[in-house]
Amino acid sequence: MLKCIDMDDAYATGSSLMPQKKNPDALELLRGKAGIALGRATGFTATLKGLPRSYNKDLQEDKIPLFEAVDTVKDCLAILTGVIATMKPNREKLLQALCPEMLATDLADYLVRKGVPFRETHHISGAAVRLAEDRKIRLDELTVAQLQEIDSRFEEDVSKVWDYEVSVERKSSIGGTAKSSVQKQIDDLVAFANSV
Repeated sequence: MLKCIDMDDAYATGSSLMPQKKNPDALELLRGKAGIALGRATGFTATLKGLPRSYNKDLQEDKIPLFEAVDTVKDCLAILTGVIATMKPNREKLLQALCPEMLATDLADYLVRKGVPFRETHHISGAAVRLAEDRKIRLDELTVAQLQEIDSRFEEDVSKVWDYEVSVERKSSIGGTAKSSVQKQIDDLVAFANSV
């Protein structure tokens, strides 16, 4: 089993059955709190559903779910901050967990960059995945000739698709995975936290 991330004992508990296992209790509880928060949001919007303009007595009922939701989110953010600050990723194990099939969309995007509409490239990439599965090989082990049997627009440079770091850096739009995009998100969050 790959142990990709080690969680601090403050945010995890031992298993009652398996001594080697850590249960990510904090994250499981946060996931549960998300359902509660959604329920409060639904209740809040249901209270507002039929209101005309201005203040109505219905709005006396909006304070409890609103304040409880704010308190819950603040608590969850504090816990999540602790989880993230103390977790230790295992780089080697994370790298071992990578597989070429993760780059199937990059294979589709390769053809998009050559002018092929994504609605076509999606199916072409899917056909490549099926071919690799049928031949019992990894997706990146398909030869250029095999890919060209699926679509003649594949060229020798398709081999560059199988670089995970290039894949990450290509996604540079807002919220993307490129280092510059992630750094912008961090900078924006730090600026927001400092302004509150």
